[in-house]
Amino acid sequence: MFGSIGLLFLVPWLDTSRVRSARFRPVYRVFFWLLMAAWLVLAYCGSKPPEGAYVTVARVAAAYYFAYFLILLPMIGVLETPSPMPTSISGTQSARSRAPTPTESS
Repeated sequence: MFGSIGLLFLVPWLDTSRVRSARFRPVYRVFFWLLMAAWLVLAYCGSKPPEGAYVTVARVAAAYYFAYFLILLPMIGVLETPSPMPTSISGTQSARSRAPTPTESS
C-alpha cells in the first residue's frame, strides 16, 4: 500500500516527455485512461472479500498500476511524438472560440 502511494512522489522524474499537457500527447492519453480503469477496478476489488476471481483481477490491475508508472510512463515520454503545439495560447483559444454560435448557423 505504501509503495503505491510513494510511487506517486516519483512521477515528476519518471515522466520523461518534454510536453506536459496530455492534450498534445495522444498515446499518453490512452494509457492514462487505462490507468483510471485499473484504479476503479482496484477500488471495486478492494471493497470485496479477498477470495475467488477478485484476487486475480486485483493482481492484474495492480500489475498494470505499477507497470504504468515504472515502465510505460518513461517509455511513452521517449518514444511518443507529441502533436504540434500552437504558437501561442491565444492562437488555441481563438480557434476554439470561432465555432459558430446558434444565431449564426440559422
